[in-house]
Amino acid sequence: MMVAELTFLDRLKLSQDQLTELEGLRRSERLEQIADWQNSNLSEIVDWLGDETGMAVVSHEHFDLDRLSAIPLRILHEFHCVPIKLLDGDWEEDQLALATGWPVEGIMDDWVYATCGQRPIWRLANPDRISKFITQNLGVGAESLDESFDIDDDLVSAEVAEEEDDDAAIIRFVNEVFHQAVEEGATDIHFEPMEDELRIRYRIDGLLVSVPVPDNLRKFQDAIVSRLKIMAKLNISERRLPQDGRINLKTAETILDIRLSTMPVMYGESISLRLLNKKSSPLSLQQLGMSDADQQKVDRALGLPHGIILVTGPTGSGKSTSLNAFIRKINSEDRRIITVEDPIEYEVPGVNQIQVKQEIGFGFAEALRHVLRQDPNVIMVGEIRDRETADIAIRASLTGHLVFSTLHTNDSAGAITRLTDMGIEPFLIASGVELVIGQRLLRRLCQDCYELKPIERTVVLDSLGVLDMPDSAMDGVLQLPVAKGCERCRNIGYKGRIGIYEILRVTEALHDPIVNREAAPLMREIGRKGGLVTLGESGWNLTRKNLTTLDEVVRTISVKEG
Repeated sequence: MMVAELTFLDRLKLSQDQLTELEGLRRSERLEQIADWQNSNLSEIVDWLGDETGMAVVSHEHFDLDRLSAIPLRILHEFHCVPIKLLDGDWEEDQLALATGWPVEGIMDDWVYATCGQRPIWRLANPDRISKFITQNLGVGAESLDESFDIDDDLVSAEVAEEEDDDAAIIRFVNEVFHQAVEEGATDIHFEPMEDELRIRYRIDGLLVSVPVPDNLRKFQDAIVSRLKIMAKLNISERRLPQDGRINLKTAETILDIRLSTMPVMYGESISLRLLNKKSSPLSLQQLGMSDADQQKVDRALGLPHGIILVTGPTGSGKSTSLNAFIRKINSEDRRIITVEDPIEYEVPGVNQIQVKQEIGFGFAEALRHVLRQDPNVIMVGEIRDRETADIAIRASLTGHLVFSTLHTNDSAGAITRLTDMGIEPFLIASGVELVIGQRLLRRLCQDCYELKPIERTVVLDSLGVLDMPDSAMDGVLQLPVAKGCERCRNIGYKGRIGIYEILRVTEALHDPIVNREAAPLMREIGRKGGLVTLGESGWNLTRKNLTTLDEVVRTISVKEG
């Protein structure tokens, strides 16, 4: 049945171009596109379609996992349908009932009857719920690697029934893995060969999550690895040495810049991919979770004509995101801003952004040396990795430039001792560094399902000890939030991330301890007397505001600071 022949579409008053576009979409994507055109949510469109077609609408709670394996995978995918348990009307107990996300065509009945031996009872369901049910229970891209029959293209449209070879199936599977990663908000994808399986994991909100995959995925391992290497323009015959590459991929409305790394392991090659979404919206300081008091400290430093601002923390703590927020805040016509990055994660209009190329000897130090000849007002160095880069950055901050950069240290005070360990003279550090920001990213508590529960005093006291906070912090606290889990947060209890910050201003009180090479704990204590809020205290404050949980704060910080 052609889309244009469906009478209910007449009432939507779609243009011919829109009907043509709808024709080219999968059945699973059509209602979502209509919802977008009508400025409605998908559930409203599903209910409307049920009224228009006379099909009863069922919820995902009616989906029948027990009968899922009895229906050929190709049928589930091509017709975008799943078995359900009927709770209404007259029907026989063993009768087959299916829910679909688009009105039923006659050919669907014929194919289900031919493969399952029954004429099904049809219902309508949210197509997004159907897709998630199939993925969760059969694996990402399962239909691409299905080795069962091909639906005859004399009976269904060419778009659905196109005859495919193994290469096309692998291409579709890999694309589906990328698509699902974007849908889930993943920052990394890991393909990990094990003895009996090829495991795929996404890193979502900082934690690794196993991806459900088809049972037969292991036999396609070599083909999948080769496909990824081809996309990254790597040597597919080299399996003994690590390789690094880059993939530019457009999926739906997303443009991905993917950094790929291969590593030989016991059962094949492990592949890790870092996903950088070029279309993602950059975050402001407020969206990053920074408190008003901390924003004022940062704003003061951003307004200085010179000096260096350092952001510290482990890999994945959001340092580059913070630097980007600083750049966007001060970007103006009267300032020449130059950045040296690896990689360039966000494009900033009006800013001169430089990508380092270590393979040709153009690293941070080399780039920074030449940047100083370009008459910049503000310089952003993606990371200080060695003494030479640190020395140039510090001296640039002392000669009239405002410099931003990052360091890998546990806390803000640790950045001072790290620079000293690199061989930078302490008096240069005391004179050049204006602000050090230690940070972490926590999982944000799902605001749709969290619960408040009475505290267990001994547990909270132990946690406060880990956070290096006094017992008095618990005074007046009777209940704290705990994660529960719902459909919106994939039953995890958390959705998105939020930052905690520890901002150390290098004041006169810190000058002598820095010059005398004092230890980081002493400098942190001096900072606390001057108003420094530690990472633990920042996390505790977010817990009190029901934005995260105490368990999450402890997990992220894990040990006492310093």
